[in-house]
This record gives sequence, C-alpha cells and structure tokens, in this order.
Amino acid sequence: MSEYPYLNEVPAHRTLPPMGLDRQEILDALSMMSSKENKAWESGQCSGTMYCGDHSHYEFLNEAFGYFSYVNTLQRDMCPSATKFESEIIAMTLDLLGAHHIVHTTPVGLITSGGSGSIAHAVLAYREAHRGSGRPNMIKPETAHPAFSKAGYLFGVEMRIAPINPLTTQVDLDWVTNNIDDNTVALIGSATNYGYGTIDPITELGQIALERGIGLHVDGCLGGFILPFGRELGYDIAPFDFSVPGVTTISADTHKYGYSLKGTSVLCFADQSLRNGQYFYQTEWTGGKYCSPGMDGSRSGGLIAATWAAMVSVGREGYLRYADQIFSTSLAMQDAVRSHPSLRIIGKPSFLFSFTSDEFDIYHINDFLRTKGWRLNGQQYPNAVHMAVTRPQTQPGVVQRWVDDLAEAVSYAKEHRNESPTSSAIYGGVAGGMTNEADEFIRAMMSDMMDQQMAIRD
Repeated sequence: MSEYPYLNEVPAHRTLPPMGLDRQEILDALSMMSSKENKAWESGQCSGTMYCGDHSHYEFLNEAFGYFSYVNTLQRDMCPSATKFESEIIAMTLDLLGAHHIVHTTPVGLITSGGSGSIAHAVLAYREAHRGSGRPNMIKPETAHPAFSKAGYLFGVEMRIAPINPLTTQVDLDWVTNNIDDNTVALIGSATNYGYGTIDPITELGQIALERGIGLHVDGCLGGFILPFGRELGYDIAPFDFSVPGVTTISADTHKYGYSLKGTSVLCFADQSLRNGQYFYQTEWTGGKYCSPGMDGSRSGGLIAATWAAMVSVGREGYLRYADQIFSTSLAMQDAVRSHPSLRIIGKPSFLFSFTSDEFDIYHINDFLRTKGWRLNGQQYPNAVHMAVTRPQTQPGVVQRWVDDLAEAVSYAKEHRNESPTSSAIYGGVAGGMTNEADEFIRAMMSDMMDQQMAIRD
C-alpha cells in the first residue's frame, strides 16, 4: 500500500493551487478513484465495510443528501425538516429495539456521528448520572469495542475489563458481579461483539444491573439493525433489547445494517432523565445562550435526510428480506469453514463469524485468500480472521467462490505452516504487504500512545 496513492494519476497538492482547477477535471479524478476502489468490494469478497453494496441505493441516498448537504441542523427555524427526520429516525429505532416494553419511563434517543460517537455519549451519560464519591467506573467485556476505553479515557471513567469465556466468547458473569463497587455506574454487553459475532448474556447482565441499581448499555452498533429481524426469522438469537429488564441504553448504527450513508448512529435511552446528561449549556456567552444536545455542534442536514430516506425506503419488509439473505449466506459460509477439520469456528456466531486453526497460523489462510481478492478482518489472542457477512456476499456465486478458495487456502496453509505469514491483525482488516518503514512507524506510534496513557493513569 503506497503512502502516496494516485501520485502518478492525480497531481499532489501540498499547497492550494494558484488557480482553481476545472470542475470537470476534478470530477473525472474523483470518478476514477472511486471506480478503482469500488472493485475491492463489488465482488462480495470484502468482510463488512460495505453493508449495502447497492449502487442504485447509494445514488438514491446521494440525491437525498444533496437536498440538505449545505444545511446546518443547528438552525431549526430555517430547516424544520431536520426535526422531522431526527425524531422519526429515533422513533423508528426505538420501536425496532423494543421500546414498547418500557412502561414507567419515557424512552428517547440521540443521533450521533457513528458507533464511537454513540458509545462515547453513553459513557458521558453514565458519568453524569454518577452520585458516588469516587471515580466512576464501568465494566466491559474484553471483547467490547475499544471505543469504550477511548471514551473512558476522555471522560475520566475507569473501564474495568472483564475476561470472557474462551469457549463461548461471552463475558464472565462471576467476574462482573465480583468487581462491581459503589462507584460502578453501568455494565456493558455486546450484541454482537465485533470480533466474533457473539452476543453477551444480556438477560443475566440485566438482572445483575437491576440487583445492584446500575445501568446496562447494550452495544448494538453492529447488530442493532439486523438482529431483530434475525429473531423474527426464527434464528437462535437471545433477547438483547429493551425487552430485557435492566437494559438502560442501546447503541445502533444506521450506517451499518441500517443501510444509510457513513456518519450516523442512534443512541437509545430507556429513560429521558439519563439523556439529560448529554446536554451542554452556557447561558452567559456574548454570542447568545448556547445549548448543545451532544458533543457535535454544526451538523450537515444531508446525513440526517439520507438516513431517514434509507429507513423509510427499505421498510420492514426490505430489512427482513435482506436479513434473511445475510443470515442464510453466513450459515453457508460457516458450513464451509466447518468442513475443514483444521479450522475452528470461535464461539457461537451469528451473521458475523470468526475462525482460527490449531494446526497452523490462520494468517496463512488470509495470505492465500488475499491473492484471490478476499479481504478479511483479523483478530489476535488467538490469531483469527472473521467475515462480517453483508449484502454483497449474498450475490450469486460468492458462496461457491468462498468454498473453492477456502479449500485451496487450507492446502496452502498446510504447505507453509513452518513459514511466517505476511498478514497481521489491525482493526478494520488484516494488514498485508506493508513496507517495513510503515510497519515500524505504526508500532512506534502505538507504543508511544500506550506509554502516554499509562503515565496519565499512574
């Protein structure tokens, strides 16, 4: 991967060009780059990333975005449509996640910039609700998203990392129970976790949360817009939403299986009072009374309009149909993995599955599959790779290519078991082909960051 992509095709600009470039020339360059990069996922061989993969749907969303791309949602007197879009997105998401089960409080929501944004806002809400005398803490499974640790670092909330059962990849409930104290504000469970596609025991976590009088956040950023339909289709998916007593917040990404554009997510609250901790007020500023419902100030009305358009255009029937295709495709791909005794599925996966090997380094599998155009995501401890099945994998012929290429990959891995693979695990993909200089730079940067965080923590 070049550190200066397209250097020979599009002029590099290290300063503003003296004169503005021709618009058509710019658009031609953008079209060329987009077309080249689309080939990485259009074949259906890319894990996650492109959850919809339907160009006609993207064109529709781009058109919806265009009507409001230049609108700032802060100016609601000028764009009351933003209130309509935002309130209906939240209402539809609450309905999907079982808010009708909530009877004694008022469920509400907040639209954020993505999964990390929803997670950060949840951590902020629990911090603001803290009434103890010490530093607030939350307990998260080791498999929960690193965005929780990032938010804890930013907001001064201690993240206590609970171990998981290596067989189920679910959080250790005894450890959770034994590590709650007077400053614990909430527990965390995933539905599903990113690494393995498994769901934590949300019902049991909810019971613990109720008994100890604390919150429970369910990270449904990945599964929030597909698991409800999987349950409706009859797949073995344990309850994880507001139907579970004790669940107080849920995050769900509209830009994943909600099939909207990147940059929106919904954070749902079982109780309006918990959301109040998101608001920031400064009433004595010379620029006027300032109030923000979240961390963001100006936001493009285009993203909210496109998200609303995505949800109402797909509709319940569409989401159900796509979920059916995705779950059946995932099961077929999992069966292909299980057909090889040298490969092992980790945990109890759903639409996303992860696998490893006890006979050879699994990254040999990835090394070979990369030559066939596959792009999988990597884990470590143990080394593993995963496939988050999305709509592109449901295209005709993709499963058969997976079956054939995986069989060749297993043979390759066995032949090269005594060699070192070139792949490694980096969030968002399995890195391969990096220059030594780039690899060393990333390692040094991460080491420096960890040293700084440890110094601050100490």
